[in-house]
Amino acid sequence: MWLLPPCRRDGGLDVPVAGYLLHRQQRQTLYYMRLIEHEIPKLVAFRKSFVPPTAATPLVIRSVDFAGEQHPLTAKRSVVVPVAHLPLRNEVAFHRAKLLAGVRWMPEPPRDSGISADEDAAKHGFIKIACEDFPRASMNLKWISDTLDKLILEANAEGEAPYQRLPLDTRHLDSKVRKSKKGDHVRGRGGLRPSLKDFPAEWLPKRQENVISSILPSQ
Repeated sequence: MWLLPPCRRDGGLDVPVAGYLLHRQQRQTLYYMRLIEHEIPKLVAFRKSFVPPTAATPLVIRSVDFAGEQHPLTAKRSVVVPVAHLPLRNEVAFHRAKLLAGVRWMPEPPRDSGISADEDAAKHGFIKIACEDFPRASMNLKWISDTLDKLILEANAEGEAPYQRLPLDTRHLDSKVRKSKKGDHVRGRGGLRPSLKDFPAEWLPKRQENVISSILPSQ
């Protein structure tokens, strides 16, 4: 125990304000020490082993809590789902889902998602959707769920031809690499240098031999 400051020399029986503050700090310390001694061992009964998400439970929901304090961010919800675990019917549907997700699609899982990048789920990348437009967390989560259902329904729709030839727009990934300034943005590093595979087939010029044969007169 800490010693209290001495009383006033004028014979007062009360301690100064600093003494009350010291008493309060000691009571708070004693309260948490009792919790550690008697209550925390009871939490062992609620211990659960970590089970990685499977194809049956592909959604990873993330929330923010400020230990019971009121904050506008506590209503926000974000969902990360591997595209490979979505109920899509073929490869064209997977490609269409990436196109519809837009900037919400990424080849690697977010750092705060709890999903490892070396899992089988990383085959088609990941989609992250967040919402904080509504006052309740359940409303934000319901909006994310409805949006994800619409994306799956549209990706599985018929009419594959317009989407099959469109390349993925990765400008948001390139911008993220440039903002990080870790060296991958210099001289086309990190796969940022465009090539012929980034253009639709109808945009590419004809083969050189076809061009020469069209220019030279037939013999």
